[in-house]
Amino acid sequence: MSTARRRISIALLALLIGSASSIAQAAPADISAALEAEESDVMTIDPPKPTWFFVDGGWDMPGTSIFDGESGKMKGMVETRRLADMAIDPAGRYYYVAETIWSKGDRGTRQDMVSIYDSRTLNLLTEVPLPGRILIGSRKNNFIVSDDGKTAYVYDFSPTSGVNIIDLDKKKFVAAIELPGCASLMPNPGVGFSALCSDGSLATVAVKGAKGAITHTQPFFDATNDPIFDNFAYDRKKKKTTFLTYTGQIYTAQISAMPTVSTPFSIQAAAGIRSGETKPLELNWYPGGRQPMALHRASGQLFVLMHMGEYWSHKASGSEVWQVDVAARKVVKRFTLKEPMNNIDVSQTAKPLLYMNGEKGEVLVLDVATGEEKHKIEKAGGGIITVPEPN
Repeated sequence: MSTARRRISIALLALLIGSASSIAQAAPADISAALEAEESDVMTIDPPKPTWFFVDGGWDMPGTSIFDGESGKMKGMVETRRLADMAIDPAGRYYYVAETIWSKGDRGTRQDMVSIYDSRTLNLLTEVPLPGRILIGSRKNNFIVSDDGKTAYVYDFSPTSGVNIIDLDKKKFVAAIELPGCASLMPNPGVGFSALCSDGSLATVAVKGAKGAITHTQPFFDATNDPIFDNFAYDRKKKKTTFLTYTGQIYTAQISAMPTVSTPFSIQAAAGIRSGETKPLELNWYPGGRQPMALHRASGQLFVLMHMGEYWSHKASGSEVWQVDVAARKVVKRFTLKEPMNNIDVSQTAKPLLYMNGEKGEVLVLDVATGEEKHKIEKAGGGIITVPEPN
C-alpha cells in the first residue's frame, strides 16, 4: 500500500474509534432500563349500528367492507370470498358467511360451510359444514336468517333445487329439504321459510325437524315473460315482502302459513307515464341493476334504480332513483344520478341515507331528504349492499 493510502486509512480508523468512544460515553449505563416492555392488544368494534352498511367487494375485491354512513369511514371487514353470501345476526352478535373453498385453491376437495364471525372482534368462531350450496354471486336471498336468529337457510342446487337448514344455536346442520322449481328465500316466522317459484307462485315450507311440508299460492306473476328481481326486500316487523318485476310491476306479499299477495301496480304509472311493456323496441323507463331496489321499512318508501331502455335491459345501471310511496302507489321523488349505479340500499334510520355503487366500485351516500351527496367512497367495492334491519 502506498504511503498516502496508509496515512488515509490510519486517519479514518482513528476517527471511527473516536466516534464509537463518544457514543459509548453518552449512552446510559443500562440501555435495557430505558426500554418499555411491549404490550399487544386486539382492536374491537361495536356491533352493527343502524347507520352502518356492508359492501361486498364483488369479483375484484376480497371481503365485505363495513362503513359508517354518517362519517363515510370504514369500520372493518368481514372475511368473505368470491361467491360467498353474508347475513347479519338479528341480535347483532355475529356475522354469518355461507361460503365454499377447495383444498388446493381452485381445485381439490370441496368444502361448503357457514362460517360464524364475532361482530366485535371479527374473529372466526366456528364453521358449520354443509352438504352443498349454489355458487352464484350478487344474490341477497340465497342465504337468510330467521327473524329470531335461531335458524339459517342456505339455497342449494346439487343436483336439484333445495334448502339446507342450520341450527344457529347448536351450530350444526339439521336437514336438506328439496324444493323443486323454487329459489330466492324469505323467512316465514313460526312456519319455516317461503320462496319464489318458476310457475309464478310463492312456495311456503313448514319445517318440522328434518322434514318440510310444501304449499303454494296461486301463480301471481309470469316468470317467463315478466320475472321478479331476486334481490327483493323482506320487512321483519311487518312480515311483508316487496317484489319488483322487470317491467316495473310492484307486488307485496303478507308472509304467513298461507301468504297473500296484493294486486300489483306499475311504477311508471305511479310516476304519471305509461306502464312498462314487454314489446321489443319500446323505449321507456325500466328498473335495472343487480340490486335495483331498497325498502325503508318504517315509512314504506321504496327506492328503485331506473334507466331509459327497452324491455330485457334489466341489467342496465340506473341513471335515476325513484322514490315510491308503496301504500299510496305514487312516485313522490326522482333523483338524477351523476354516474350510473348498479346496487342500492337504504339505512333504516329516521333520517334515511341512500347507499349506492356502480362499476367503478365507488360508493355514493345520499341524504334522502335533501338529495345531498354526503360521501363518495373510492374503492369501497362493487358488490351488493346490506344494511342492519331493526328488530
